[in-house]
Formats: sequence, C-alpha cells, structure tokens
Amino acid sequence: MTGTFAFADYAVFIIYALLILGVGLWVSRNKDGKEKSAEDYFLASKSLPWWAIGASLIAANISAEQFIGMSGSGFTLGLAIASYEWMAALTLIIVGKYFLPIFIEKGLYTIPEFVEQRYSTNLKTILAVFWIALYVFVNLASVLYLGSLALETIMGVPMVYGVMGLALFAVAYSLYGGLSAVSWTDVIQVVFLIIGGMVTTYLALNTVSGGEGMWAGLSAIMDAAPDKFAMILDKSNPEYDNLPGIGVLVGGMWVANLYYWGFNQYIIQRTLAAKSLKEAQNGILFAAILKIFLPLIVVIPGIAAYVMINDPAIMAGLGEAGQLNMPTSEQADKAYPWLLQFLPTGFKGLAFAALAAA
Repeated sequence: MTGTFAFADYAVFIIYALLILGVGLWVSRNKDGKEKSAEDYFLASKSLPWWAIGASLIAANISAEQFIGMSGSGFTLGLAIASYEWMAALTLIIVGKYFLPIFIEKGLYTIPEFVEQRYSTNLKTILAVFWIALYVFVNLASVLYLGSLALETIMGVPMVYGVMGLALFAVAYSLYGGLSAVSWTDVIQVVFLIIGGMVTTYLALNTVSGGEGMWAGLSAIMDAAPDKFAMILDKSNPEYDNLPGIGVLVGGMWVANLYYWGFNQYIIQRTLAAKSLKEAQNGILFAAILKIFLPLIVVIPGIAAYVMINDPAIMAGLGEAGQLNMPTSEQADKAYPWLLQFLPTGFKGLAFAALAAA
C-alpha cells in the first residue's frame, strides 16, 4: 500500500469529472428544439426507470456527507450507527407502499405542493422557506464541507477552494439540466462509489490481517475492537448520547427516517419522476436492498481505520504516509479519506473522484 497521489490518479480524477460533466450536459440538451417544461425540469419528463430511481436515491443519500460522515461514525461509534441504514431499508418499503401512491396519484412536482393541496398556501410557503434554508445551510453546507475535506486530505487543496470548486462543478450541469441531469449522473456516481467502497473495505481489512485476506481482517477487527460491534449502546458507553440505546430505535429514529425518505423533497423527487407507480415502487425496493448492503462498505472501513491507527505494527508498515492526516476521535471524519490514500494508483483517483463529486 502506498500513500501518494500519482500523476495517473490526477489524470483519472480529471477524466472522471469531465465524464460526469459531459453526461450531465448531454442529457440536458433540448431535444428537437423543444423548450423544457416544468415536468421536464423537475421530473425528468417522468421518464426514469426503476433502476435509475433506486441508484439516484442511494447516490443522493450516500454523497460525501454520508460516506465520510458515517465512516467517521463507525470510527467512533462502531457498527451501531448502521441502525440508520437498516431501519431506512424498512422505511423505504413503508414509503413505497403507503405514501408514494398518494403522491403520484396527485401528480405532484414538489412536497410543498402536497402541503398546499392538503392544508393551505400559507403553510406551503412557510415549509418551502424552511426546507430551502435547511438544504442550503445544513445539507448543502455539510456535503460541500465533507467533499472539500476529502480534497484537502488527499490532494492538499485548501478548504475554501475545494468548496468553491465542488459547488461550481455541480451547478455546471444540474442548474441547466434539472432532475434528468442529476439522476443520470447519479447512476454513474453510485456505481463507482460502491466499487470504491468495496475495494477500500477489502484493502483495509486485508491490511489489518497482514495480507491474509478480507475475512481474516474482519475477524481481526472484531477481536481488536469488540465494543465497536455492539448494536445497542450501553449507558456507560461514552458515545451513548449520540445513539441512546434501544430508545432511539423505537422512537426518534422512526420520525427522522419517515421524514427523510417520505417527505424530503431532495429524496422523494426522484420517485416522482418515474414512468409509473410500479416503476417508482420497484426503484424504492432496489434502494432498500442496497441500504442493507451499504453499512458493510461504509461503516466497516471506519472501524478498520480505528484498529489500524491503534496498532503500532500496522502503522509502522504504512510508513510516513500513514502519519498524514490521521483520523482522531475529534476528527473522525478523516477516517475514510485517510484510507483512500492507500488505494492502488489509478483506482485511487477514480474512487476519490466519485466521492468528491457525489
């Protein structure tokens, strides 16, 4: 394992960025000279197949914010943080079965539109302003911060320039192309994010096991940090306040999940762009299946990073590269970018580009 970002990695990074930009602009073009309608812009002309919907839902969810943040939570909390992912799978099925038919039957473009039909224009306006503020100052801010954190950790790009660059890159195709551009580039990104996650997980576990393979590495981290595999945190756990035991599973987490997957405009808009209700429901089912698998390639690397930095023999084997931008309990979000620097040359650039662009 090496920790340098070689010329090949930079080349792959640039090519990937150009590919995403090219695809986004290509699907955004006006066909036959027709002017885009609101349905074309906000609902991708209601043309998305189930697999694109499922992939886009996951890409929207596992952006840099989710991938880096949840891996960092794996570093501090352990596998218990995966409760959000596995409960989300069940929540998606509930949304697809009971909520989605209502939204599609009403021909909605946005969730505030549903609020207006059900309640009043004043409430719609209040919620629209609230949600826009939430997206700009919380969701978008965290995505840009964590994406630029990856740029800073791997490539040394200053945080300010990273934030500006990622924002301009996203605007370049999404503002013009609408949901169609976003959804089809999401499909590409989720494929590479998952591939990158699988390879990162394998290499991290293989390193922990001293080259004896992934399963030996999994056994090793379970032996080295058994507390990281507790699914229900005890009150004595210093991280209990962040994930308060079984109470969060039967209480607050349901509220958060039902809001996020059922009434979050950023998420539900993908399903409203389906060709039909059946396509939308199949897309949600596909996303639910992926959610069951995702903790294995998001949380496990964070736990592996925790074991690696606390093992002097492993750190000695990593050399000077292992000492750069090391994650700590105070800076746990550096765990995943730190692991990425040890990927093979070329693949490192691809996995990192997918993460930064997500």
